[in-house]
Amino acid sequence: MYDRILVPTDGSEYAEAAAERAFDLAETTDAAVFVVCVVEEGPLGSVRLPGDGASAAEAFAERAETFVGRLEKRARERGLEVETEIREGVPVRELLAYADEVGAAVAVMGSRGRGGVSRMMLGSVTDGVTREGDIDVLVVGEKGATA
Repeated sequence: MYDRILVPTDGSEYAEAAAERAFDLAETTDAAVFVVCVVEEGPLGSVRLPGDGASAAEAFAERAETFVGRLEKRARERGLEVETEIREGVPVRELLAYADEVGAAVAVMGSRGRGGVSRMMLGSVTDGVTREGDIDVLVVGEKGATA
């Protein structure tokens, strides 16, 4: 079935729930997991934050290490083979490129369930991966439900 599972994270509760489902699937299929976080490029990334003066992109990159490290630890505690990656760029593009690089057959992703105008204005990384990728996508929604 699946021998390589992509586990994207942004540190949200939805990504955390998706990771747990991905780890369950990896245990069942004896698959390796590939945890990845993408630090998004863009005009807001250069904005300096109050306090230490770090840019928004720098601050998120530091948090990305925490997000990825936390999932790596949980995967290892479950006895799973895990690799991690932090990338910079356009999330959908970077996730699909990484999935291709590691040969992932499925991505297990969280979704906030945005709809209507919010989705049209903000877009959805999960939707983008589903539409643009040549990879199966297991979507874990609110309360861990799957679609």
